[in-house]
Amino acid sequence: MPRHVTATPRPAALRPPDHWVGKPPTRFRNPWPSFRAEHSLASMWRVRFSSDRNFVPVPEDSSELVTVQRPDWGLGRQCAKATWIGHASFFLETTPTQNPKRGVRMLLDPVFCERMGPTSFLGPKRFLNPPCRLEDVPEVDVICISHNHYDHLDLDTIKSLYFDKRRAGPLQFVSGLGSKKWFLGCGIQDEHVVEMDWWDELDIVVKDVGSLKLVCTPSQHGSRRGALDDCHMLWCSFVIEEVGSTPSRRIFFAGDTGYRTVTDEDIASGKDLAELPRCPAFAEIGEKYGPFDLAMLPIGCYTPRSFMSSVHCSPEDSVEIHKDIKSKRSLGMHYGTVRGGLSAQYEDVREPPLKWKEACEKSGFRWGDEIFLCNIGETVLIGEAE
Repeated sequence: MPRHVTATPRPAALRPPDHWVGKPPTRFRNPWPSFRAEHSLASMWRVRFSSDRNFVPVPEDSSELVTVQRPDWGLGRQCAKATWIGHASFFLETTPTQNPKRGVRMLLDPVFCERMGPTSFLGPKRFLNPPCRLEDVPEVDVICISHNHYDHLDLDTIKSLYFDKRRAGPLQFVSGLGSKKWFLGCGIQDEHVVEMDWWDELDIVVKDVGSLKLVCTPSQHGSRRGALDDCHMLWCSFVIEEVGSTPSRRIFFAGDTGYRTVTDEDIASGKDLAELPRCPAFAEIGEKYGPFDLAMLPIGCYTPRSFMSSVHCSPEDSVEIHKDIKSKRSLGMHYGTVRGGLSAQYEDVREPPLKWKEACEKSGFRWGDEIFLCNIGETVLIGEAE
């Protein structure tokens, strides 16, 4: 099935954007007061082996973990839908318009590997398996990658999908600036990769299926694939807007992000977190593209806060993002699948969903409706078709 992707023209910037380092950029940065930390390999090592660690093993009783169910992908439902594959991986399908059998299909940060690291024996190992095999995922058109950390960009998954001869035609990959050379190195053709800067827009048209608008939006995070490529690939979130359906659904995928930096001094003094600088990008996303029918927001791998807060949201932070982007419904993700290399030493895997619910109720939202969770493999319907 032919796939056509065109980029919406944007006026050339008069000066380099604030998140660029160099022109053209050789690296990227978080340009806001809400980001006040650098994550060098040396500092990560110190945190990993700190004497303050509070390791809690993954419970052996599976009833204490996220339920895993076999996905049905919402087949036959005439509406937009999102299926959680675990951690930050989603299968997303827009409302069918031209083809009654399906809409435009996307994979967001698809990861199916057992261990999320450079080799089969290095890196965090998932404690819950994917809900299906990769070959069981329905035909997809586009793969969006928020950044290149191993728990969001899986080499084997990318190559398996791209070179699978049973699938109809080449996939289109979309990711941040500085990423194309990595995909080309995997054997993916140049014309099948689109790099995007923050606030760039794409019109994605799948012949005889439908269309959508994809926007690359900011996040507060970083990137690294090895020891020498820190922040060489731009990290981002995505806005997905349906084209041709009535009503048109808007979806936000946060990828991985922080919201504010909480220091040891802030924690020791009992400082009100509401006084700390917040990442302004989310309010801007809400003003430009909100309200959203569904937002997928990270709620795990956020401890210890003094180190992780600048790049990973706590559940309380993500509730604030829910407000900023004007989301009608927000689904918690980035938890319950794999322990982060650092957070594994500090964070009980059962904690994120509990704190997500507490933060929801404290802010006056309806749990299970405005803010909610789902099973791994479960499909969330994004509005029934009119």
